[in-house]
Amino acid sequence: MADIKFEIKETLGVLSESSKGWRKELNLISWNEKSPKYDIREWSPDHSKMGKGVTFTREELGKLIDILDRINL
Repeated sequence: MADIKFEIKETLGVLSESSKGWRKELNLISWNEKSPKYDIREWSPDHSKMGKGVTFTREELGKLIDILDRINL
């Protein structure tokens, strides 16, 4: 399997943290030296390991925000 290169350009927020220190974060990440995308996933404390996640373009994130705004929590 090919190595995946990534660079966290900006950490936008932490959604949660497990007892083992893994954090679910919203970050702006460049994958394989491409344009950065918004990304939600779990990271080990030193960011050397990651869990499965989901990435969003700016437009997709905007639509997600609109959907979340309509939900009564």
